Amino acid sequence: MKAKASILAGISSAVLLLAACGGNQQGQPGAGAQPPQSFPVFKVEQKDATINTDYPATLQGQQNIEIRPKIDGYIEKIYIDEGSVVKKGQLLFTINAPQYAQEVNTAAAAISSAEADVNAAQLQVNKTRPLVEKDIISKFELESAELTLQSRRAALKQARATLANAKTNISYTQVTSPVNGVVGAIPYKLGSLINSNTAEPLTTVSNIGKIYAYFALNEKQLLDFSRQYKGSSLDVKLKQLPPVTLILADGTEYPEKGKVETANGLINTATGSSQLRATFDNPVRLIRSGGSAVVRIPQPIKGGLLVPQKSTYELQGKRFVYVVDNSGKAKSTEIKTMDAPSGQYFVVTDGLKDGETVVFDGLANMHDGMVIKPDTKAGEGAYNDLK
Repeated sequence: MKAKASILAGISSAVLLLAACGGNQQGQPGAGAQPPQSFPVFKVEQKDATINTDYPATLQGQQNIEIRPKIDGYIEKIYIDEGSVVKKGQLLFTINAPQYAQEVNTAAAAISSAEADVNAAQLQVNKTRPLVEKDIISKFELESAELTLQSRRAALKQARATLANAKTNISYTQVTSPVNGVVGAIPYKLGSLINSNTAEPLTTVSNIGKIYAYFALNEKQLLDFSRQYKGSSLDVKLKQLPPVTLILADGTEYPEKGKVETANGLINTATGSSQLRATFDNPVRLIRSGGSAVVRIPQPIKGGLLVPQKSTYELQGKRFVYVVDNSGKAKSTEIKTMDAPSGQYFVVTDGLKDGETVVFDGLANMHDGMVIKPDTKAGEGAYNDLK
């Protein structure tokens, strides 16, 4: 009897244990069960935003003029230094070329001789004309004298042209700046022998009142641009572009806004891209020719669905967010976004709807199908960084 009672007691205990386990399996929380973890969430909203696309650019001055000698001689004096700011017409170099001074003297003497010849020929004509009129000498004598006068006058014109050419050559000994700008390197020093065939220029003067920023778009970007802006020609479409920004080499934003003005009509077969040029005013000469920067082109977005970048994660080249339903269940959802972000936000083109609830932060601690406790208050700052 005692053995039978012990068996019945064991069976009763087992039944009670199974019943307790069955209750937990049906979703009833046991004494040690953890409540759902709290995560900040926000509702996706349509917002106006601006997408900035950056393009590496090279900088060139409005004009980069090589200063080259036009005559042979020695550098006698240098009036500027590398990096100097010069004005149009300012003296840069003096070239010692005495042979051109001698040419001026020779040409001036030739003019004096030619003038004397003209005067003598004119006297002969004046003397011959009345004799011919009185039939004292033949008309042939007058015609001969007039032809001699004409020849002497031509010789005088030639002598004057030679003098003008000599004066032009001697003026080349004074080398002046053709534009306002900044002086580049000066490879030749005092006493250097130079001529018009010298390999390097005396210097380069860069007119940097305006700066040209050259950047490139690939074929896909060109097609996107052509579809986005209306117009019968590329020039018309370029005029619709908003002002662009220049990001300098130190990461700072250049204060002057620029404008994309021209685009190369051909695609470079080697690079598969076409070059564009943006122009920026450079009133304080902050930017120098030959530098590098980034051209930033803004693209306004009206009523786009925006999600913070930290509310997304990437897996196998695809981007995902966690969408939370009414029961608190988080579902991993693939989204498609525009290529360029808008600051700290992605512009969603597919995969989300306005008003859906998305997990704001803490994605590393989540998994698909996880039940969470949505904290809307903690997610109120989702759009605080939106400009």
